[in-house]
Amino acid sequence: MNDMVTFKDVKHNKEINTYIAKADETMEAMGYTEHSFAHVTKSAVRAAEILQVLQYPERVLELTKIAGYMHDIGNVINRQAHAQSGAIMAFRILDKLGMDPEEIAMVVTAIGHHDEGSAVPVNAIAAALILADKSDVRESRVRNRGTIDGFDIHDRVNHAVKKSELELDEKNGTISLHLEIDTEFSSVMDYFEIFLGRMKLCRQAAEFLGLRFKLVANGVGLM
Repeated sequence: MNDMVTFKDVKHNKEINTYIAKADETMEAMGYTEHSFAHVTKSAVRAAEILQVLQYPERVLELTKIAGYMHDIGNVINRQAHAQSGAIMAFRILDKLGMDPEEIAMVVTAIGHHDEGSAVPVNAIAAALILADKSDVRESRVRNRGTIDGFDIHDRVNHAVKKSELELDEKNGTISLHLEIDTEFSSVMDYFEIFLGRMKLCRQAAEFLGLRFKLVANGVGLM
């Protein structure tokens, strides 16, 4: 039994990649923003970077990347409760790959607790994944390539975000999401209104890691 399943193993696993691709097709059909390889890879890398700065062990960083890469596979079943269905799918896959049960538990717990509808940052991987996932707001995630008039408010907000950076200042104990928003397409308050629940969850996740969460849009602190 191989108890050291790696991020490389997961990233090159045909079954996992099929579920990611098919889940994104489902999201596209429902009119959601991009949830494919760009999003899950960015979430995986960013989540691990957070814990790396906080000096978590290398193996935890590896498990964090695995959780980040697999976190949205549940969308292949349904958007509703996708975190929980994705966690069950991940359990089956990682168990079949021979991952140690304690490590599986860490990964599936994080996946099961990443969606703002039911999430609680119950471990470090879950907290880092929440911060990485919810901070991935960018113009390139918008699928609707018609006129701006045809965008819903979520498309407008994502389209308006020209730059998004998550900055961890270990010395001052803060993790800050810096956004540059083109107010021609969406107001800063539109962003705050749409993503308030996500930002509150980010604050909880940051607190779990011993940090304070800050949201800064166009140079103005909102949280």
